[in-house]
Amino acid sequence: MHDHTRLPDLALRGHGGAVVAASDESFGEKESLIRPGRPAFQAGTFGGKGQVYDGWETRRRRGPGHDWAIVRLGLPGVIRWVVVDTAWFRGNYPPYAAVEAAEITGYPPADELERAGWVTIVPRSPLKGDSEHVFAVAGERRFTHVRLNIHPDGGIARLRVHGEARPDLSVWDGLGLDLAALENGGLVTACSDAFYSAPNNVIAPGLPRNQAEGWETARRRDDGNDWLVIRLAGRGRVSLAEIDTTHLIHNAPAAVTLTGLDGDREVPLLPATPLLPDTPHRFRLDAREPVDHVRVDIHPDGGLARVRLWGHLA
Repeated sequence: MHDHTRLPDLALRGHGGAVVAASDESFGEKESLIRPGRPAFQAGTFGGKGQVYDGWETRRRRGPGHDWAIVRLGLPGVIRWVVVDTAWFRGNYPPYAAVEAAEITGYPPADELERAGWVTIVPRSPLKGDSEHVFAVAGERRFTHVRLNIHPDGGIARLRVHGEARPDLSVWDGLGLDLAALENGGLVTACSDAFYSAPNNVIAPGLPRNQAEGWETARRRDDGNDWLVIRLAGRGRVSLAEIDTTHLIHNAPAAVTLTGLDGDREVPLLPATPLLPDTPHRFRLDAREPVDHVRVDIHPDGGLARVRLWGHLA
């Protein structure tokens, strides 16, 4: 597994991302850039504008300049990797691409975004057709938007922006929040097994549509159990746990245990508690001590759709 796949896609539509502007989308809609899943393709499928592609495609540019698309990140944060995927574009991909990023406050209209203080995070780089291009990004700056520049025109199937969420938590002052949520800055930092699906799925926004959008382990053949560790959005007291096994009908865990971690100190939050298949469970916790991580042990194996840890920042 490449390092970038261990971090959430900050731009993904399912994480709240949106393509807010583009210079052109004559052949393929800009929204395709952040669509979940691998791009699809069926040869010989023609519409009124030619072969149908699952991606963003601009017209052939006959003058100077280049095409671009601006994405508002669903999860503002620190960008570690950018993936520019030209899947299925073989005779119509851009020969070069570059990526810029900006931190923008509020909700400005698209024409104002073009004048934002953009900085280059991926310099102009050559592309190949029908290929994934993975670019490492250095730095610790927080960004809210990215701009994909293609030179001069062509088609891009997907843009992935992997990193760590850094939301503005000031809006939650005095209120409770989901301390585990990706959108609030939570992150799965360790996991015993991710055979079928990524562990960060369990703290993703919204409800899963199927098993693949949760976390599921391989079948254990020993006496151990599977687990994951969630770094919370901030040090806080967890008072309600939601352990959701929706869609896990024949492969839900038999039980779950929750343990808070605060440095080297362990804080019991929930003893081993039975779980039902295909059920959202809610457990009130008697949490008096703040923690910064929570370990979720499932017994012995199986899958979880979502984990929500509601509480207050300390």
